[in-house]
Amino acid sequence: MRHRFARAAQITGVVAAATLLAAACSSSKKSSGDGGTGGSGGGDKVTLRIGLFGTFGLKDAGLYAQYSKLHPNVKIVEDDVELSSDYYKSLQTHLAADSGLDDIQGIEIGFVADIVANHADQFVDFNTVPNAAQIKSTFYDWKWGMATTQDGKTLGLGTDAGPEAICYRPSLLKKAGLPTDRATLAKQWATWGDLITFGKKYEAAAGKQANSHFIDSASSIFSAAVYQGQTAYDDASGKPIPETSDGVKSAWSLASEAAQAKLTAGLDQFTTPWNQAFANGAFATIACPAWMLNYISSEAGTAVSGDWDVAPVPGGAANWGGSWLGVPKASKHQKEAEDLAAWLTAPEQQVTMWTSQQHFPSSSTAAADPKVAGAKSEYFNNAPVGQIFGESAGKLKRTPIGPYDTQIQQAFTTALLTVANNGKSPGDAFNDALKNIKEVVGN
Repeated sequence: MRHRFARAAQITGVVAAATLLAAACSSSKKSSGDGGTGGSGGGDKVTLRIGLFGTFGLKDAGLYAQYSKLHPNVKIVEDDVELSSDYYKSLQTHLAADSGLDDIQGIEIGFVADIVANHADQFVDFNTVPNAAQIKSTFYDWKWGMATTQDGKTLGLGTDAGPEAICYRPSLLKKAGLPTDRATLAKQWATWGDLITFGKKYEAAAGKQANSHFIDSASSIFSAAVYQGQTAYDDASGKPIPETSDGVKSAWSLASEAAQAKLTAGLDQFTTPWNQAFANGAFATIACPAWMLNYISSEAGTAVSGDWDVAPVPGGAANWGGSWLGVPKASKHQKEAEDLAAWLTAPEQQVTMWTSQQHFPSSSTAAADPKVAGAKSEYFNNAPVGQIFGESAGKLKRTPIGPYDTQIQQAFTTALLTVANNGKSPGDAFNDALKNIKEVVGN
């Protein structure tokens, strides 16, 4: 599940900075101290290494400098790698050897199921740290639960989340003679079926912009709707069940209907043509996690500032993206690393990450802060983005996840492109996806 941030949109009351989170990870080097193992309150100097991927933005937001000012004996060194695939291969190698691990390791949503299933004994259980109950109470239950084993060990503290909405171009809807007010749209596409019906009206409108389609890709529908079922790609034990999952069946039916009805621009997400389409009006809507606000403003540019808006996602809630900070037990400074991870993910710091980097909190306490809940975006027609994404995050329910979810999702979204662009039947495309998934996950 790709999780990216780009140049910040202008937000009223929020200082937004340039960010780009490519789903990525860190080369992990063994934590080292500058002498001794003194605690963070005083004593010998301690160096804590944090292995991250992409652009978490913790350093850019000034959090490392702030923490070191509060704890003068702590030096923080960030090991950052651009690509998640490179980071996680390195992390898996270090976990297998139980050496070379950083004091804190970033864990992306595509990795967390593997950590929970296969490496629980190598990470600190945050239910055992001081003030554990108070720390837990600040997070969304679903976020805490995603990093928790079946026997109750919580292996990471959430940094951010990706609650979803629908981002849209009011001018394109207006040309098609359709409503543009976000409250009206929320009612008219309350369900994904409603959205498809609305999209058919868009495509049939005589006045719509030439060469413009209703939605960017069938993936927008599939990747959000799949997590609104009782199951998505896995059963409660983490075993892949793509062929029987209610979430997959429903999402595939909806997305393939949109593809066959030619409601999509047939674009492959995160490719150059898709990036260019944000500015040229090739599509009117897109499923939009909070972090995509920055991506859109970066790719679409200032020429269309104010001609993007945000409305609630059909079904009320979905999530795409998010990460955690975990502390390997191999850390030479485990206590200091626990303290730092807890501080970096505390509500006050998650508010800072929103106001500075526009990373939506995984902390329900932070999301309720006026600086988050009351935030509006000038770029997105003064949409109340804090409220919209906060309501989505608050309604989310946890569905089972597994180690192969990223590959499974990619197989389905690739298959949907063949329905949209090549005229392949949904049944044949679905079977193609299952074959590709079987090659990855085995029997």
